[in-house]
Amino acid sequence: MRISNFIGGEWASTAEYISSVNPSTGEPYLEVPRSGENEVAAAVQAAKSAFPAWRSLRAEERADILDRIADGIDARLSEFAQMESDDQGKPVSLATSLDIPRAALNFRFFAGAIRHELSHAAPIDARTFSYVRREPIGVAGLISPWNLPLYLLTWKIAPALAYGNTCVAKPSEWTSGTAWLLAKVMKEAGLPAGVCNLVFGYGHEAGQALVEHEDVPLISFTGGTVTGRKIAETAAPRLKKLSLELGGKNPTIVFKDALEMFSVQELAKNVARSAFLNQGEICLCGSRLYVEETFYDEFSEALVREVKALTVGDPRDASSFMGPLVSSEHLAKVSSYIQHAKDTGLKILCGGERPTALPSSTGRDLSKGYFVQPTIVADVPESSRLQKEEVFGPVVTLSRFKSEDEVVALANSTRYGLSASLWTNSLSRAHGMAARLEAGTVWINGWMIRDLRMPFGGVKDSGLGREGQMDSLHFFTEPKTVCVRFGRQEK
Repeated sequence: MRISNFIGGEWASTAEYISSVNPSTGEPYLEVPRSGENEVAAAVQAAKSAFPAWRSLRAEERADILDRIADGIDARLSEFAQMESDDQGKPVSLATSLDIPRAALNFRFFAGAIRHELSHAAPIDARTFSYVRREPIGVAGLISPWNLPLYLLTWKIAPALAYGNTCVAKPSEWTSGTAWLLAKVMKEAGLPAGVCNLVFGYGHEAGQALVEHEDVPLISFTGGTVTGRKIAETAAPRLKKLSLELGGKNPTIVFKDALEMFSVQELAKNVARSAFLNQGEICLCGSRLYVEETFYDEFSEALVREVKALTVGDPRDASSFMGPLVSSEHLAKVSSYIQHAKDTGLKILCGGERPTALPSSTGRDLSKGYFVQPTIVADVPESSRLQKEEVFGPVVTLSRFKSEDEVVALANSTRYGLSASLWTNSLSRAHGMAARLEAGTVWINGWMIRDLRMPFGGVKDSGLGREGQMDSLHFFTEPKTVCVRFGRQEK
């Protein structure tokens, strides 16, 4: 199947196409436009032309359109979920329960936010007061990743449009299918032509052209730290507004007193989910597991049992917890870390291999798919690549600690700082450690619980800026102070 760019409310072809592969079978299934400067320029011009009318709509009018887009996503839930799985490799059940509903929620959330947005005013004296207008900036350049394709694409599009901007979005060339479906939904929902444009292609071509374009004053990017740094280097001299949500090497810290709240198997199940959901291809996954020493043996045995029970198989099967990795290139990267563990004599508690017999109720040939077993590597030196670098796959390390001070130092000993999760029954410990951990989000006795009103983002090499209700408002608008004086001055 061949998809098209969506520019100015119309479908637009390109001279060249990229072959997108279904990671379950290793076979091409989608042809994606290979866009470049010309296609990006056309999309930016369409967005620029649509901006004056779109920004002039009342908030309620924009909100109504966003709600209709959400309704359209809900109406095509099964179609979106299947394509998300074929694109990315995630189980259809996960896309159905998490990714696609969250995409619809993103539009509904920001539709509600702008319906209830308030400005503020401040009196200076009896005849003078000031108030603040939040005004849209213009054409937003939105670049989204391949791991949560529709989920994160709509997390950018929804606030950009809600606050009156127009946009040009560039999804990953590996996972463009659901973005194309979204364009269909937006058109059916009555989104005016040019308000949201989608161009597909490689990051170093279409993405770079979007970042460089002089008529794109703000860039929102989610992806790898190396790419984020390059975008920052390009955007900074042009004084573009920039939001970067980048990588993570997130610690999961388990104290023995968590057994006062959970059974050891419940703890193991929660930690396994946080490590291996979506094949570990979530920037928030807990990839460094630290367990209190007096509890280590008991917990590690339970965790290994839990992980060995996870089903790696056809993502179309409801029983599959993990599907394939997104691409052959990413499989090679993840496999190189497993090989490094073997070459350096590290202890692999489970996994470490490509599965040979994959269950599939559909009868599909999965022998060429990019599958790998969930892998736990124990007692890894803190200097190891496995502890320092973002694997972004189903490979985690398991280490022990003796004290709070020790584990805080270990958790913070990375250039990343996106999230952390902490399991304990001590309220004072939970709050005290949350204050000391260097992370944008700290979960206590949970993981990936998102309140869209709260700021989201990372510190250190995990990013720049925040996303969320007020943070997205501040990013996608600029404040204007208006000072009013009324009445004649008495002589």
